[in-house]
Amino acid sequence: MVNVTFISVGTLKEGYLKEACAEYKKRLMQYARVDEINLKEESIRNEDDASEIERALAAEGEKILAATPKDSYKIAMCVEGTQYDSPALAQIISRAVDESGKITLIIGSSHGLADTVKRKCDLRLSISKLTFPHQLIRPVLYEVMYRSFTIISGKKYHK
Repeated sequence: MVNVTFISVGTLKEGYLKEACAEYKKRLMQYARVDEINLKEESIRNEDDASEIERALAAEGEKILAATPKDSYKIAMCVEGTQYDSPALAQIISRAVDESGKITLIIGSSHGLADTVKRKCDLRLSISKLTFPHQLIRPVLYEVMYRSFTIISGKKYHK
């Protein structure tokens, strides 16, 4: 069975977002074993200090890389990443499943991801050019993965 790991920096706080994640995780588990790794966000005292943000991203990056399953196809969620429609992303996911059987999706903090993490990833993915609350991306990504697997399986859900 396929292994899908979600690595997220920060805590999901809102109950309705937790419920959405739980629902799509349950659906996704029809197709894959799902693991969640939640890492603590580094504290930043001065949001206007770029060097402090870089320090935090570097520390988070080390934790992310240490937690990433070996030999998995790694997807970094990045604003500068490539956008795909659902069928095209499903093709990428299908190839990744065939090649390694393990997929890791990485969601950084509200400040993003360290370049060291992005460079180690196989794909940089963007959900949209629109700006969304950081916390909203986690349930959206669960749904996106569920949709990909339904497409791969020939189900009609994605229409």
